[in-house]
Amino acid sequence: MRIVLVGPPGAGKGTQAAFLAKNLSIPHISTGDLFRANISQGTDLGKQAKAYMDAGNLVPDEVTIGMAKDRMAQPDAENGFLLDGFPRNVSQAEALDVALKADDVKLDAVLDLEVPEDEVVKRIAGRRICRKDSSHVFHVTYSKPKQEGVCDVCGGELYQREDDSEDTVRKRLEVYHTQTEPIIDYYRTQGLVVTISALGKVDEVTERAMDALKGDK
Repeated sequence: MRIVLVGPPGAGKGTQAAFLAKNLSIPHISTGDLFRANISQGTDLGKQAKAYMDAGNLVPDEVTIGMAKDRMAQPDAENGFLLDGFPRNVSQAEALDVALKADDVKLDAVLDLEVPEDEVVKRIAGRRICRKDSSHVFHVTYSKPKQEGVCDVCGGELYQREDDSEDTVRKRLEVYHTQTEPIIDYYRTQGLVVTISALGKVDEVTERAMDALKGDK
C-alpha cells in the first residue's frame, strides 16, 4: 500500500506510522529522517537543505520533493510506503502526484488522524522532559512522575520545553490549519481520504487505522 499520513501536531503520527508500517510491511518515510539521512550522507540535496537550514531559512519544496522521490525509488519501497510529514502543503501533494504518475503508480489512501484542538494542546503542553536525559518523558496528566518535577528514572529535573508551551502549540496548529490541512480537501476530491479518531490507547488507534485501511470503516 502507498499511504500518506496526516494529522495535527500531537496526533501521534510518528507512533502510528511506525506501527502501521510494521503491520503493513512497508517502509515508514518521514521528513525528519529524509533530512537527517541526506545531510549525514552528504548528498547534493542534503547539502542544499543544510545550507538553507544553517541560514535559518525554510528548505524549498523542490529539495524536499527531491529527497522524497529518491527515497520512494529505493527497493524496499517497491511495494509501498507510508509517508509521514510529506506532503506538507498542496504544492507538494501536486508534485507527489506527478512523481507517482511518472512511475505509473498511485496512492491507495490518505489516513487522516483526527484529534480535537483542545486535546492536542493538552497532550503537548502537558509534556515534561528530563534535563539529564531527554529520552525520559513524562506528562502531567497521562504519565505523572512519582514526585512532581523529578524524573523517576534518574532523578533529573523535569521541565517544559519552550516548543511545548500552550502559546507555541496553538501557533503550530495555526500553521497546520493554514498550510497542511488543505491537502485533506485536495485528496478528498480524489476519494482517497480515510478519517479516524486518534483518541484512545495507541494500540486501539492502530487497530482502528488498520480496519479503516482495509475498508472496515
